[in-house]
Amino acid sequence: MIDEITILAVDDVALNLDMMRHMLSDLSDLDFLEARNGYEALKILQRSPTIDTVLLDLEMPLMNGFELLRIMKQHDVFREIPVIVITSDKTEINKTLAMGANDFIAKPYDPEELKLRVMNHVRSKKLGELTRDVSCILEREVVKKTSALRKALEVSRKTEFEISLRLGKAAEFRDEETGMHIRRVSEMSYELAMRAGLNAQECEIVRHASPLHDVGKIGIPDSILLKPGKLETSEFQIMKTHTTIGGKILSDADEHPVIKAGQIAALQHHEKWDGSGYPFGLAGTKIHFYGRIVMIADVFDALTSERPYKKAFPIEKAMEIMRDGKGSFFDPDLLDLFTKNPDAFISIKEAFRDVIDPSFDNDSAGGGI
Repeated sequence: MIDEITILAVDDVALNLDMMRHMLSDLSDLDFLEARNGYEALKILQRSPTIDTVLLDLEMPLMNGFELLRIMKQHDVFREIPVIVITSDKTEINKTLAMGANDFIAKPYDPEELKLRVMNHVRSKKLGELTRDVSCILEREVVKKTSALRKALEVSRKTEFEISLRLGKAAEFRDEETGMHIRRVSEMSYELAMRAGLNAQECEIVRHASPLHDVGKIGIPDSILLKPGKLETSEFQIMKTHTTIGGKILSDADEHPVIKAGQIAALQHHEKWDGSGYPFGLAGTKIHFYGRIVMIADVFDALTSERPYKKAFPIEKAMEIMRDGKGSFFDPDLLDLFTKNPDAFISIKEAFRDVIDPSFDNDSAGGGI
């Protein structure tokens, strides 16, 4: 059922307007508006843009029906209002239909036909408005749901990062390294990834995944992991398995990009550019970009950090050692980005200094790699 129908009849002959009003009078809740020319009709349209249908005569003073039709069909709001042209001239019918008129009634018009044509266009307009309203409601809901989804994804990303940090800390709790080591490696890896031109999303993945590089140390026996001094050959072979252990811990995580990238870092952060690394002996670009980045950050932090079994190297000496490994240990292009921008990485080193826990007995901590 359609309520509150508003019809605008535009005709300079008062009798014609009276006839149309009478023919449509049995329509429920009808608001019948009248205009004697196009100029008056425009004023009414501006006051009442919710008009459902316009009945338009063509021959009128001041502004004829052709001009009013042209203006309406070029207007952002008025063009959606159905226009039924009333005329007996077939050439006028074709012309007005070409201009965008929605329908026509030939003079003299039949009252029932007039009523049926008007109601058909009123229904079409009301349905169009309802569809647009529903679309707007759906758009608002989509925006709300999209916002909620973004928040959920952000929570998921933060959770994934928190998991990676805690897994990294779990490994280092058994090792001689501090929790600040994984933070430094994380931030240095992010900095190097940015300077290497990775997009923002990949840089964040590297930042959040790099703390997982040594998670496999969880599976190394204390007798080896905490042994002071140099490891025997057989012990070192076991130590090297922390890479593959880490890979297994972080496996089957294709739906979690941070964990998947952490698996790459765990498996490949000891691979060397010349193929002499482990566990797979990968060389050059066969080593994933993430692995190459994390290796540089990890080695630099290890060289410049004090451990129970060694003193920290000065920054200049650490850089010299790393430059000596260009093209053998390290990706030469990545190493250039690192060594030519030392201040960026030194500032990270300073920002995340080791905090000594007085409850931790350094004398009980052994050596590592």
